[in-house]
Amino acid sequence: MSKRDELIEKYAEDIKSKFGQTPDMDLLTKVAIGLGPAIYNLDASKVSGSDEKELETVKNNFLIKKLGLADTPALMESIDSVIDAYGKSEKNKHRAVIYYMLTKHFGKESVYN
Repeated sequence: MSKRDELIEKYAEDIKSKFGQTPDMDLLTKVAIGLGPAIYNLDASKVSGSDEKELETVKNNFLIKKLGLADTPALMESIDSVIDAYGKSEKNKHRAVIYYMLTKHFGKESVYN
């Protein structure tokens, strides 16, 4: 099993255990691939739920640029809800899981097709 496959399995387990959902493995794989080498970097592969600057980056670089959403207060609310569901105390909030959950939340799976 490749390192990427191992990470994707770890992300899938987080989606099952933290969100109580069965992940769409095809979409999860595409989200992970879309993150490129960032998934292998300990710092870049995680999202700090308490860092406002980090959350702004998720909003601007992912939701607005990648998913093509309009900049509204709903974007930050959705990020906050995913962070809350992941667990504020959870230190290892994987970027791929958060991006996957946001993609599903906004129904933007077609971006990865």
